[in-house]
Amino acid sequence: MVRTGTRSGDFLRLCHAGLVIYVVRWLEMLAIAIFVFERTHAPFLVAMLTVARLVPMAMFGAPIGALAERIDRRGALISIVAAMTLCSASLALLAARGQLAIWQLVIASVIGGIGWASDNPIRRVMLGEVAGRARMGFAMSLDVALSNISRMIGPVLGGAIFAVLGLAGAFTASVVLYATALAALFCLRATGERPAQGQPAMLAHLREGFALVRRDRRLFGILLITALYNLFGWPFTSLVPVIGAGALHLSPQGVGLLASMDGIGAFFGALVLAAWLRPRHYALAYVGGMACYQLMIGLFAAFDHPLPAGIALLVEGFGSAGYSIMQATLIYLAAPPGMRARLLGVLSVAIGMAPIGLVHIGLLANWLGARNAVMLSAAEGLLALAATWPLWRIVMTPMAEAAASGEA
Repeated sequence: MVRTGTRSGDFLRLCHAGLVIYVVRWLEMLAIAIFVFERTHAPFLVAMLTVARLVPMAMFGAPIGALAERIDRRGALISIVAAMTLCSASLALLAARGQLAIWQLVIASVIGGIGWASDNPIRRVMLGEVAGRARMGFAMSLDVALSNISRMIGPVLGGAIFAVLGLAGAFTASVVLYATALAALFCLRATGERPAQGQPAMLAHLREGFALVRRDRRLFGILLITALYNLFGWPFTSLVPVIGAGALHLSPQGVGLLASMDGIGAFFGALVLAAWLRPRHYALAYVGGMACYQLMIGLFAAFDHPLPAGIALLVEGFGSAGYSIMQATLIYLAAPPGMRARLLGVLSVAIGMAPIGLVHIGLLANWLGARNAVMLSAAEGLLALAATWPLWRIVMTPMAEAAASGEA
């Protein structure tokens, strides 16, 4: 048995590494978006840079999940963070020399996306193993709270550093932050379950995971809602800098502050949910969170003044907290113990639907303008959610029954 103190220390180390990865993600996405928009004035190209970061989710999420059950997860996580550190250091050097091109940012975004695709099946599985099944909801609430802190810190930091030091300064800050994450990961002691011996081939693992999703309508419903969110909801974030700079006439610092509003709302939402949410309400928080998110992003795009637009993002963040916390939690709780990494990898594939959504909203923005594109995408998401109500009713009913039996 691993001592409780060791598990607590490792839980904090994994949370610290997650916070750094989250902060750098938002810092770099905002700095790159401002840089590309200033260079090209093309909203579609800004959206495509985010697509490059998300394509690996769809391509590699499931294979990484299957692989995570066969390898040392600690070593894999260290290698991934080290690779992203090296990538940011290279970009900082190129930017400082004035040699940075947009195609290099595309490659860097793909590398960052591979790291992102690894988070659910590697780091979050490790978090669940260290926290234990009974505390998984709390662990995910805390992890999502940290993710939302990063959505406050990352854009503000990215906008401020970009305004003063340019893109080179933003990537240098990434390197410094990654170094602290690597230090924490090298100090990990207990890493949960060991990879099982004599497992079937990885392709067989993948087939088993997808076969279970086809059989289990609850799992299928959870993943469908994730896909809808990433098709019609999350892609709007790529246009926040465009709306902030173009329609609301904000400075880079102002764009960063605006982009942080949903993170502020999501952070406080996560704290409230961590304190009050009970297992019987998990699925309701998941579906209701997505509905709130879609409604608020439509209102954000409709406002002509930064203050009401920021308030809409604040409320949107509260909705996203319920959705984000429950996304991995429901999969983890519904999956058989030996298949959690695989199914969290499949979850990454559903998240990887976002590139399609980004292409969709990017084309709409070029055709109708950024604000109209966000409003239309928000309406499409609400209609799609309403159309799939039989499936998300199935998601909620078994979870409520399971939670009731577990709490009895």
